Amino acid sequence: MDELIFPKKEWCLTNEQEELCNLSKNLGSKRFSKRAFKYDSEASFPVENYKDLAEKGLLGICVPKKYGGFGADLKTYMLAAAEIGRYCGATALTFNMHVSSCLWTSFLIDDLKLDEEIKIEHERLRSEHYKRIIQGGKIYAQPFSEGGAAAAGFKAFGTNALKVPDGWVINGKKIFASLSGHADYYGVLCSAIKKKDEQGSRKNTMYLAVPNDAEGVSVEGDWDPLGMRGTVSRTLVFRDVFVSEKEQLMPAGVYPEAAARWPHMFMTLTPAYMGIAQAAFDFTIKYLRGEVEGMAPVKRRMHPTKQLAVAEMKVMLEQTKAIWFQAISEARANPTKDQVMRAYAAQYTVMENANELAQLAIRTCGGQSMLKSLALERIYRDSRCGSLMLPWTAELCLDKLGRDCLYEPGENDE
Repeated sequence: MDELIFPKKEWCLTNEQEELCNLSKNLGSKRFSKRAFKYDSEASFPVENYKDLAEKGLLGICVPKKYGGFGADLKTYMLAAAEIGRYCGATALTFNMHVSSCLWTSFLIDDLKLDEEIKIEHERLRSEHYKRIIQGGKIYAQPFSEGGAAAAGFKAFGTNALKVPDGWVINGKKIFASLSGHADYYGVLCSAIKKKDEQGSRKNTMYLAVPNDAEGVSVEGDWDPLGMRGTVSRTLVFRDVFVSEKEQLMPAGVYPEAAARWPHMFMTLTPAYMGIAQAAFDFTIKYLRGEVEGMAPVKRRMHPTKQLAVAEMKVMLEQTKAIWFQAISEARANPTKDQVMRAYAAQYTVMENANELAQLAIRTCGGQSMLKSLALERIYRDSRCGSLMLPWTAELCLDKLGRDCLYEPGENDE
């Protein structure tokens, strides 16, 4: 049995963190790992895995305890999700989309110290969403990308929510929308407008839950990507979709404040890739020791070239774990400039090193490791996807880091 990626004693985890990590690891190693090949080869959604997550209460990992959830904060969730990513990257990545809908509306928003009136209204609205998850096992997605600069935070979302009596009418689309056709609700970020021809504004961003069976919602296009095939991230289209007032996930205008004051909220894609990085290393060790299930027990560990390669991988893995753990430990409202830059650096490191470790694993293990019947081939393809994911792609992280190292807030060269 694999030990935790971050063992309690070595990384000073709390009892709750260890418990949730073990729960996730046991699901991953005993169930998810055995189904991962099927979901990948068919590009099908991990329905059975989500039934297991619901059965163990993990759909409510970030739902406050008073509503029946585990009440995990961002760090605790991310440690547990990395254990899932270790065994099935697609499940971990889609799980993030669901959990973010809970995390953003609970721990994160509670940390913003909103006006009392807004807090009371938000409490009333979120209780309904949590009830659906805890009592009904409902799954929430979080379609984000639109093919433009909105997901990166540079402009308003192109999906609009027109205010009408008792709710909103939504028009627009989201691309790479994970869980398309499988989530019960889509947590849609959109620009609130009062007139059809009004230009959307980022400060008026709404976060609304759209039922998957609402009239005007459609899932379009094929899904046959290189990696993360089980996410089923097809295009989600909204055509005059009416959503009632009760479907608010955040009070109007709060999302831009949350994005500015809680930047670590955009790191929640990384646990899947932290798990993948560990999985690439795990496979290499088992392969060289002759312990890969289904293969002849041939040992290859005695060769110096293999030992040097494993040492290189171990150094890279430990560096990745260290900066990531430090960054998620610093997650809070209003972090310092250095803490934000460390978050960028951690995001970049995890997304790039997961792929680098997978490459080294293939090179070290040799030709047989490229066979689709073995997990490493899938791990490699999944690992390549992380650096491309908005809002913090690898390129954007470098851009932000370079700028923030050289400029203080408000500075320019004019």
